[in-house]
Amino acid sequence: MEPRISVVTLAVRDLAASRRFYLDGLGWSAVVDVPGEVVMVQVGAHVVLSLWDEAAFEAEVGPLARGDGVPPLTLAHNVVTPAEVDEVLATAHAAGASVDAARTREWGGYSGYFADPDGFRWEVAHNPGPVGRLLLP
Repeated sequence: MEPRISVVTLAVRDLAASRRFYLDGLGWSAVVDVPGEVVMVQVGAHVVLSLWDEAAFEAEVGPLARGDGVPPLTLAHNVVTPAEVDEVLATAHAAGASVDAARTREWGGYSGYFADPDGFRWEVAHNPGPVGRLLLP
């Protein structure tokens, strides 16, 4: 099997709120937008972020397990400079996200986090190392 991720699906409680956040707030464009069901955004050359209504998600995949704290995954958006990290976090904040300010990290980069309407955490990072070079065009 070839190592690849094609679609990342997030089960969201309020699809309309997620749509407003990602499309209106962050300025992303949908490739599929079915009100009350799903919003899909192309986030890479061959990668789609799917925001799927929670009830429809559960009907197909199975019951969700929720608890206190941060969902046990992060999504990442890498940029070329530390200044871009701050710009993206400011855009997310203006869209209604809660934001943890960026700072210099022990691994040599600069990153911060924001949470979408369902609490999914996005890392916004400048990674000057070899992995960072893999992630940007």
